[in-house]
Amino acid sequence: MKNDEPDLAIVHANQLVTIDSKFGVPRIGEKMGELAIILDGAVAVKDDKIIFVGTTEDLMSKFTYDQIINKIDATNKLVTPGFIDPHTHIIFDGSRESELSMKLAGKTYLEILEAGGGILKTVRETRRASLEKLVENGKKILDRMMNYGTTTVETKSGYGLSLDSEIKSLKAANILNKDHPLDVVSTFLGAHAIPPEYKGRTDDYVNLIISEMIPKIASEGLAEFCDVFCEEGIFSTEQTQKIINAAKRYGLKPQIHIDEIADTNGALLAAKLKAVQAGHLLKSNDEGLRAMAKAGVIATLLPGTPFCLMLKDYAPARKMIEFGIPVTLATDLNPNCWTESIQMIIVLACYNMKLSPAEALTAATINAACALQRQDQVGSIEVGKKADLVMFNAPNYQFLAYQFGINLVSTVIKNGKIVVQN
Repeated sequence: MKNDEPDLAIVHANQLVTIDSKFGVPRIGEKMGELAIILDGAVAVKDDKIIFVGTTEDLMSKFTYDQIINKIDATNKLVTPGFIDPHTHIIFDGSRESELSMKLAGKTYLEILEAGGGILKTVRETRRASLEKLVENGKKILDRMMNYGTTTVETKSGYGLSLDSEIKSLKAANILNKDHPLDVVSTFLGAHAIPPEYKGRTDDYVNLIISEMIPKIASEGLAEFCDVFCEEGIFSTEQTQKIINAAKRYGLKPQIHIDEIADTNGALLAAKLKAVQAGHLLKSNDEGLRAMAKAGVIATLLPGTPFCLMLKDYAPARKMIEFGIPVTLATDLNPNCWTESIQMIIVLACYNMKLSPAEALTAATINAACALQRQDQVGSIEVGKKADLVMFNAPNYQFLAYQFGINLVSTVIKNGKIVVQN
């Protein structure tokens, strides 16, 4: 075999959705619907990188086909970039299935929190868990995510809410990044809730985050991003600004949870702080959204959350696209919204936020890569990028939103290696 011959090739894809960068990175506006599809498509991989993208005929003329060791026939199948999940909370212990009955009885998120449930229940159980247990839990979640086609994941701390427990959570995420096939990007979310020992003393807890947690976490290189749950009754916009500005001084990149339950002008704050991404945005006002568009803040929409909370309103995705905001999708996997499937999120985004299947796929790939500042490595099928690819038992991309309730994944390739074969 010649030195430039591929190790692996996918051939005869019914649709090869490349999401080529020539249509913009990130995609905004009408460009979110431009998928750059190759019929009878082929991809060639050497080591962990893509070395060819084109038609099967062109691949066979370029390489000695019979000498390619691993060939995957994708006849009647769809091939896309690996999904990227840019907002999750996979480091925790315990579960909260008992809260479903409370939601069905009409209890709100904040009422469940006040009753000692919600985040605070998970905090108690996560604080008690060993580092090894958190790693074990996270591995099971990542295995399921991978099986559903996800190849890169962001995950947050935030169920420790003390210096030692937050560090433990971030160490678990870093171990998973090293030991699991998926790439795991770590975010510090010490400002996820007010721990019980600081009830009524939110400013004191904010000072702890700023004076002890952020310096320690930054010095140990445990997180790339810093996030804050900016919400009525949790962390105010003023407190959020203090935390994010402190994090930026220590080299952590800013994210924010905003306007999930009430409009606190969080979108305006996200624009002011030049957050890389802002999550939720169910209640954000037009002034804030226009400011986000101008500042280039990515809107990470989490339709699984209002679905689990049984809310009527979803984030105004169509308005955001009209305003020119880059839109991405994520599972928000956490004990309150437990799904590992971006396929499920694509369905919810199309049915409840009126994204087109093309826009939803863009949001789950190249725009999600931008939300993690990994767009030069992943998120599209292009020569030189990581060979993170998914093959689906579906003839075209529309099936990702059309046929729901099952796993359509046939094969997952991560860094050039087959990691899932269903």
